[in-house]
Order: sequence, then C-alpha cells, then structure tokens
Amino acid sequence: MLALKLGLSLVNSNNPSGEWLPTDETSLQAWYQNKVGITLNGSDVSQWADSSTNSIDMVQATATEQPAYNASTGALTFASGDKTNLQTTGQIVVDSDFTLGIRFFPTTTNGTFVADNTSAGELFKISAAGTISIKIDNAATSITLDSAEFGNQEDYIVLTRKSDVFYLYYNGTLQAATPTLAGIIDIDAIGIRRTDTNGFSGTIKEIQIFNSSDVALTNNINARLSQL
Repeated sequence: MLALKLGLSLVNSNNPSGEWLPTDETSLQAWYQNKVGITLNGSDVSQWADSSTNSIDMVQATATEQPAYNASTGALTFASGDKTNLQTTGQIVVDSDFTLGIRFFPTTTNGTFVADNTSAGELFKISAAGTISIKIDNAATSITLDSAEFGNQEDYIVLTRKSDVFYLYYNGTLQAATPTLAGIIDIDAIGIRRTDTNGFSGTIKEIQIFNSSDVALTNNINARLSQL
C-alpha cells in the first residue's frame, strides 16, 4: 500500500445516454459506481464517492487499510489479512423493502462485503463457498446457491427483501431459497464488519443499494451489472 496522497479523483461513466441508471430510481440510497468517484492515494483507494444524491461516501484514511485499484477494470481489491475496507460517517438505513446489487469476485469465504462496523449484528457476507449469511438486528439467516459456488469467477448478485422475504438472483437467475428476516438494515462499511473483523478478500466493481424491491428494478440492476 502506498502512503503518498495524490488526491486524484477519477470521474467516468459506463452508460451510453438513454440507458437505465440507478439514479433514475427515487429509492436509491447509495451507489458506488464502477470507475466513478474514486480518489486515489498512489494506486490505492482513499475514497469511493456515492454517486447518489445522498453523499454517503465511503472513505479510508489509514493507508495500510486502503484497497488497491485497477484503473482498467475499475475493480477494488480487498484483502482480509490487511483489513482493507471503506467506511462512512453517514449511515444507510432501510427499515422495510430493500435491494442490493453488487458485482464482485470473492476469493475466500467468511468475507463481509457490506455491513455496519459501528453496530453489532448487521452484515452481509460470504460464509461458505455457495452461501451468503445475513444478520439484521443481530438475527441471522442465510441463502445458499442452488448449485454454483462463489470464487470461481467474477459474479453479480441482486439480493432483495420484499415484505421481509429475501430473494437472491445469482448472475441473473433467481435462486430457490427464500428466507424471512425482518428488522432495520444498517450499512456503513464495505469489506468489513464490527469490529474490524471478517474482512472481504477479492474484488468489488460496483454496489447499488435501494429502499425498495420490485421486478423492474431487479431486471435493470441485473442488466447493468452483467455488462460491467
């Protein structure tokens, strides 16, 4: 990791005019957009700015905990051994319907991709090769993929909650498991959970978070993430 602060902000867009964007949705809570809003400290990321209007920027002032950046692909590389992560002093809070879209490549299990690093019992993590664990208000559930496993390729998922029921789309395909878990979802970190544990290893290209859930939104997220 490099400690020289260059303050280089990268702004780019991956969407030709006229295509759907997360900002088209009034329910958008935060959008950590591929190749956009990146501030570099050498070749590492000190900030991933929120592309929504809510300005919930994810930052990391500690140089040794800054994820590496691939300018060609826009992927941030997290390493659990280095506790690389990004956090916000703001808070994403969703108390009802919820949608999370992410394109990533987990390389180990027990890695948290989004969570709350200031409140216990709030996390979304890869807990086994084909399983995502969820904790909300310290209550837990999990979703296991129908047949695939994480870690073999770059994947994209859309995880939605509708009337407290969770649904998971893996590379565009709806999975069979539909667990129920109520509660208020709190998110203030990427790549880590409270307190600085279960770090994510692998790459993340984009994250979208909404306080709504419907088929059209899911289809639009899947279409965008499939093209990154």
